[in-house]
Amino acid sequence: MTNPVKKLLARAARQEKIWRTLEASLLKLTRFLEREHFRNDNAPRPPQVDLSAALKQFSPDMTVRHGPFRGMKYPGEKSVGSVLVPKLLGSYERELHPLLERLKERNYSEIVDIGCAEGFYAVGLARMFPDAKIFACDTNPEAVRLCRRMAEENGVNNRLVTGAFCDAKTLASLPLTRRALVLSDCEGYEKHLFTPETVRALAVHDVLIEVHDMVDIEISARLRSVFQPTHQLEVMVSVDDIRKAQTYDYPELKPFSLAERKVLLQEWRAASMDWFYFSPRISGG
Repeated sequence: MTNPVKKLLARAARQEKIWRTLEASLLKLTRFLEREHFRNDNAPRPPQVDLSAALKQFSPDMTVRHGPFRGMKYPGEKSVGSVLVPKLLGSYERELHPLLERLKERNYSEIVDIGCAEGFYAVGLARMFPDAKIFACDTNPEAVRLCRRMAEENGVNNRLVTGAFCDAKTLASLPLTRRALVLSDCEGYEKHLFTPETVRALAVHDVLIEVHDMVDIEISARLRSVFQPTHQLEVMVSVDDIRKAQTYDYPELKPFSLAERKVLLQEWRAASMDWFYFSPRISGG
């Protein structure tokens, strides 16, 4: 047998040994995954919580129990685009509560809520700032209708102006006077809403934006860039639903198990999210 043939046979033998080792490892991995899948299929399921009954238990009068909007009344068991239970409990977006408590000291002339849903922030801030005019808009007609209804329920409808789609031109044209607070929760459209021209028009106003980088990963970088000349930035990071269940302590939650608390408190965010709070480098008064 010639040397080249011996070398080929030796190489083939080595390759066969390698493939047998890999095959054995993959078989073990496959069997392990099958066992884990079986275990997961038989794992305890999340508890079925009657959300309507839970609401009646800790907020029978449909009034927000805690947080900066404590005392705000909901006219019915309906929320648009987000869950109702955390809003009535007062835990909804609790990451923003320290900022909102600080902003209480501001005497805003106007509040602008872009993506107002049923009015949680528009009406809540109208109650917080009794001298402010409120502009609230949403592309969902049902949301706008419910926002008006909540404003009536809370006695602030005389200061509320509602609208539908708000683009950059509309935002820049709003009659904002001394110092306004602009909120944006528009599912990624913030990348197009806050142009350099719009931001210059907001140079003396505060802006709070829910940033949807899961829609477009470049959104936060663009917002930082366009606001940098006129505003300073403060970032708040969302808390995941598991951490909420483990750490949020409200008296109304005491009758519920940890697993049930997760169901009650969850806000169903697709990923960790940021809020950008931009305050002007120069004051508008």
